[in-house]
Amino acid sequence: MTHDSAGQTRAVSRMLVMLLGIAGTGLAGSRVHENGTAAVPAGSPVPAGDGRKLTIDVAGFDRQRILRLADRALDMTPMTITHFRAPLSEGGPHDFYSNGDYWWPDPNKPDGLPYIQRDGQSNPGNFSAHRMELRDMRDAVAALAAAYAVSGREEYARKAVTLLHVFFLDPETRMNPSLLYAQAIPGRVSGRGIGIIDTLHLAEVAMAILEIDTSEAMTADIRRDLKKWFADYSEWMTTHKYGLDEMNAKNNHSVAYMVQLAAFATLTGDMQKLDLCRERYKKVFVPQQMAADGSFPQELGRTKPYGYSIFQLDNMAILCQLLSTPENDLWTFTLSDGRGIRKAVEFLYPYLLDKSKWPHRPDVQHFEAWPVRQPVLLFAACAFGDQKYLDLWKRLDPDPADPEVRRNMAITQPLLWLRFPADVRAEPD
Repeated sequence: MTHDSAGQTRAVSRMLVMLLGIAGTGLAGSRVHENGTAAVPAGSPVPAGDGRKLTIDVAGFDRQRILRLADRALDMTPMTITHFRAPLSEGGPHDFYSNGDYWWPDPNKPDGLPYIQRDGQSNPGNFSAHRMELRDMRDAVAALAAAYAVSGREEYARKAVTLLHVFFLDPETRMNPSLLYAQAIPGRVSGRGIGIIDTLHLAEVAMAILEIDTSEAMTADIRRDLKKWFADYSEWMTTHKYGLDEMNAKNNHSVAYMVQLAAFATLTGDMQKLDLCRERYKKVFVPQQMAADGSFPQELGRTKPYGYSIFQLDNMAILCQLLSTPENDLWTFTLSDGRGIRKAVEFLYPYLLDKSKWPHRPDVQHFEAWPVRQPVLLFAACAFGDQKYLDLWKRLDPDPADPEVRRNMAITQPLLWLRFPADVRAEPD
């Protein structure tokens, strides 16, 4: 695609957005590469469930924040897990490693082994360097991609591609596309299926790659190799015992798993895996994890019921955002008893608005840090045309400092999840 034709495409797309607003902004549609091929040949933007439209200029609202974070990322040294060798890992330098959050050394054993569990109490002595590298890489790449979207400046895309190449592709520094040693418990297991939740941040990396797909920095070879990495990881997730265990978890872990798989399949154009994600949402998550009032009983039963409920609702909404098409709109999907995402949003919204009304016990840790700028509020505002969700989203903190909250944020740049690059990119600065 030539520069002129790309500019004309952006102009036409912006005109359509002005006419249509962004009512129901599921990622249904065709992302067109510079060679004219589409990554995910689906439909067009999904109408709001009740027919109303709510115009939300996220690019304009978030522009200064996006550029500030992206400018900071321009000076960052590329992140890689190979910078940090995990002393207890049974894997190699390219294998991601982490410890189970709530596992601690046994004070009654000289070596502390095997570790014992304290549910809800994170052990600050656990190995977390790989998590931090992955999270920081995501934060930087997402900010750079969003900055490219709102400015069209190639320097942002070039830096993003550099970070992606070091983390995923360079033979000396790449992370292996598997998770054999995540959430290990010293003295008990070398890794567990629930460790897959540690790569939740990669879902937004997939969206960032799509955003910079038509940049000059995204060469055909890099595009191919990045897609292969995410395809390989998706294949491991859906075939290895750890992946299957996580997919079949009865709580938020399975939903977070599907957020990743749906984002990766969106990047790679794997329609079979996208269909699998839709099926799990409709046949498992809503009927088996959601109560009649829209709450999530498995999350309410934990020692952090507030934070877990928010985390679960965000990820359910992300699935609706990623997977909805005009023919298969998850935002309007309901069971015969009325359970669906709208019921879940209506349940939690009053407690996001006023936490003092939370009717359950407070979280044992980090209760004061929630809520932040939860993506469910923005996505629900788009899908349902409800201004109150948007108003609250705008008031909440988009960049919290609390490390536990940051670890549970699948989305830092909602712009990447709303529309296609041509719909949000302004003319170059």
